[in-house]
Amino acid sequence: MSTLPLAVSRRRRRGMRHTLDLRVSPYAYVAPFFLLFCAFGLFPLVYTAWVSLHEWSLLSETQTFIGLDNYSTLLGDGYFWNATFNTLSIGVLSTVPQLLLAIWLAHLLNRRLRFQTLFRVALLLPNVTSVVAVVVIFSQLFGRDFGLINWVLSWFGVGSIDWAAGTATSHLALSVMIMWRWTGYNALIFLAAMQAVPRELYEAATLDGASGFTQLRRITIPMIRPTIVFVVIVSTIGAMQIIAEPLLFGQSSGGGGGIATGGPDRQFQTLALFVYEQGFANSTFDFGYASAASWLMFLAVVIVALVNFLITRRVRGGLI
Repeated sequence: MSTLPLAVSRRRRRGMRHTLDLRVSPYAYVAPFFLLFCAFGLFPLVYTAWVSLHEWSLLSETQTFIGLDNYSTLLGDGYFWNATFNTLSIGVLSTVPQLLLAIWLAHLLNRRLRFQTLFRVALLLPNVTSVVAVVVIFSQLFGRDFGLINWVLSWFGVGSIDWAAGTATSHLALSVMIMWRWTGYNALIFLAAMQAVPRELYEAATLDGASGFTQLRRITIPMIRPTIVFVVIVSTIGAMQIIAEPLLFGQSSGGGGGIATGGPDRQFQTLALFVYEQGFANSTFDFGYASAASWLMFLAVVIVALVNFLITRRVRGGLI
């Protein structure tokens, strides 16, 4: 009889340990991510905000606190607004056609085709290709004198175009590079979402005589709206951070100007390239000014993410 209370006590201890394990273990599993994020994400973010409030240069041993002067100067800087316009222009020209083409490719691959795995791997190859190789090859394609694009255009009576010299032409060339790299990657994300759509919907639409385009517009797109919004958010954030393509394009095309100016007239300098110029390519190494520009970029990304989050909530509410 004396062993009964002891057994009950053991069961209670086991139950408490089990409950404690269920409550604590999830936090233990995600703790490494948050530790790394605080060390390499949150701390640099906070420290950058502190630097932006100072006149901070690598050439000086003293850093003077100046408050919001860097931000007020930045908002009156024409080069900053030029970089903002270039970033938005390249982002729109590359993101909108890219997403439309990615949805179309995913729709094609969602059908029963031979060698599906081969096609899916081929879509991912541009994304894993070195960005340096991509920009060098496309810079040759868009070359003024011996470029393949100008050679094809000459068949239609179009003269040689100096793609790197103009604002519109350079934005178009950079957009093509970005589209080539990321269209296949986004198409695979859309394809994964499309495969979760019930096949019965397509079969019923086929019996009703709906075409492939009608099925895409009436069935596929409404069913994968949350995925579309997610890809739009990620693509928008990526468009705000474009730096490698314009930096290497300016060097490969021989457009002149400084290493980070985005051409002699800053015709394709993006916000990220502007930050790089102020912090590392400028003779003053003005970290305070570059940090202020970085924080304005960060705030713009946060605003865009919040707007897209509200859209996502509305879309999910409409689908439930």
